[in-house]
Amino acid sequence: MSGRFITFEGIDGAGKSTQIAAVAEWLRTRGRALVLSREPGGTPLGERLRELILSQPMSSPTETLLVFAARCEHLAQVIKPALARGDWVLCDRFTDATYAYQSGGRGLSTRAIASLEEWVHPDLRPDLTVLFDVAPEVAAARLATARAADKFETESVAFFERVRNSYLARAAADPGRFLVVDAGRDPDAVRRVLLDRLAERVATWS
Repeated sequence: MSGRFITFEGIDGAGKSTQIAAVAEWLRTRGRALVLSREPGGTPLGERLRELILSQPMSSPTETLLVFAARCEHLAQVIKPALARGDWVLCDRFTDATYAYQSGGRGLSTRAIASLEEWVHPDLRPDLTVLFDVAPEVAAARLATARAADKFETESVAFFERVRNSYLARAAADPGRFLVVDAGRDPDAVRRVLLDRLAERVATWS
């Protein structure tokens, strides 16, 4: 089977990291060669840009350009080579996050993001995007007990409501690519539902 590109999206506090690990283990037991990565980040340069994006105040256009700079390097150094080898790439966030956060959250034009998307990866879209959907109030309560917050995690509930709505709009517009999972439940329950639905989707790729 050829390589597959699966991305994982959701507002901060949705519980993506825990579930990505579960998906990775599930796929490994089925013999898939995997590459796990994240955005912003995924390469030495990308991780340095991530530090700036998550910690430094900047304009929305600057933030978006830095995200795409990191993505461009990530695609060239990690994602495209892995897919060419036939590996499965599991990525914590991709371009849907830019639409949700920088457009939905910050108010940047979707046309500007679409132009960058067309320039940086015109021929590549995820095979599947798992969207962990959770109410911003629930996510905020989870973040309150977590590690020190970055600049996004300290945003208002209203900001995350806009981000969430943007994600849901994208999922509604592309249901063939998105798998929306209720992430407000117990993590074990989320994992069971996710893996059951993922199994159904993967079976169609065989």
